[in-house]
Amino acid sequence: MTTPAEYVSPASRVRIHDVRTKALRLIPDERGYLMEMLRVDDQDFFTKFGQVYVSATYPGAVKAWHYHEKQVDNFVCIAGMVKLVLVDTRDDSPTKGAVNEFFLGTQNPTLVQVPNLVYHGWKCISQEMALVVNTTNEPYHYAKPDEFRLAPHGSLPYDWARHDG
Repeated sequence: MTTPAEYVSPASRVRIHDVRTKALRLIPDERGYLMEMLRVDDQDFFTKFGQVYVSATYPGAVKAWHYHEKQVDNFVCIAGMVKLVLVDTRDDSPTKGAVNEFFLGTQNPTLVQVPNLVYHGWKCISQEMALVVNTTNEPYHYAKPDEFRLAPHGSLPYDWARHDG
C-alpha cells in the first residue's frame, strides 16, 4: 500500500531503491505554523550539509530531467503543489526502469530524498506558483556542476500530461 505522499506508477509497482520519504508535521498556532523539514539529528535522512535553495515553478511548467553523480537531494514543496517524478536508469539497481510519482506541497507536506544517479524532475500542478526547497549534501559547483541533463519531453519513458479519469 502506498502512502498519500506517493503514487507508484502502473508501469512500476515498486519504490525506487534508496528513495526515502518522510511525512512532515505542521505545528500550528494562532500566528501561523512551523514545519521542520530536515534536522542534523535525523539519522534516517541527514548525512551532511551542502546548501539550501528554493526553486520557484510557474503553474503547468516542467523542470526536468537531471541527475547528480554525488549530490543527494531532499525536496520539500512549501507553497503550491508539484508532481515530483523519479526514473531509475541505474544499471546496477534492483529497481532499474522504475518510475515513481510523489505529490508534494501544501496539501501533502512531505520530504522526498532522491539518491544520486536517479533522474528527477517536477511539474507545478497547482493554480499558483510552487516553491520547492532543496537541502543538498553537496554545494553547487559553478565551474563544474554535478548535473547531467536530458530534455523534459521524450527523453525518458514518462508523459508529463495530466491523466484525468
